[in-house]
Amino acid sequence: MTTGHDGLRERKKQATREALRGAALRLALEHGSGNVRVEDIAAAAGVSPRTYNNYFSSREQAIVAAVTAERETSVAAAVAAQPAGVRLAEAVIESIVDRYTDAGEPTRDGVLLITTHPGLRETFLAGTSVIEHPLAEVIAARLGASGGPTARVLAASVAAALRVGLERWLQPPAVPSAGTGLVTPAGPLADVLRTALAPLEPAFDAAERSHPVSESAPAAANSRP
Repeated sequence: MTTGHDGLRERKKQATREALRGAALRLALEHGSGNVRVEDIAAAAGVSPRTYNNYFSSREQAIVAAVTAERETSVAAAVAAQPAGVRLAEAVIESIVDRYTDAGEPTRDGVLLITTHPGLRETFLAGTSVIEHPLAEVIAARLGASGGPTARVLAASVAAALRVGLERWLQPPAVPSAGTGLVTPAGPLADVLRTALAPLEPAFDAAERSHPVSESAPAAANSRP
């Protein structure tokens, strides 16, 4: 049971996390990511470096977190919000595409920063694995009680395909422009992600056919007083 004190503590932790990642991105955009120290980020957020280390293990992680902004939970929430009649494959793919291409300011500047800094790119790509657990839970809810193992396999496959798609989107050009080594995104991100995730559609469809109880689950939940 969550008490009011526990809830307040969680809100304070979330506020600190948001302050740290916001400060990290702001300083990186102003001074360049290579010129930002953990101490600078902590000071800008009004906390100690020790507190910083309770939230992020590197400056790259904090900068990337400002760009992705809890994307793993927002993807799962978007899938869960889809009507029961929507194919699971469609719900997952479109939720991922929507969340990964919805880049307003300053997120757009942050994505550009990631594409031009190898350390940030690696941290960004490594972060795709965090989508796996929350996505497995929401897929399992759609498939029913017996679909847990299948949900985990599907979620792990989605995380792997997502990384492949993002790697392709961020791949360096065959011939770097003027020797700069800048990364040129390989086409519209939405198209790249759909292409990477498309091979998983038959597996999602087969999982739904094997677990038809999922179709009645939302109706049963809505019938509760």
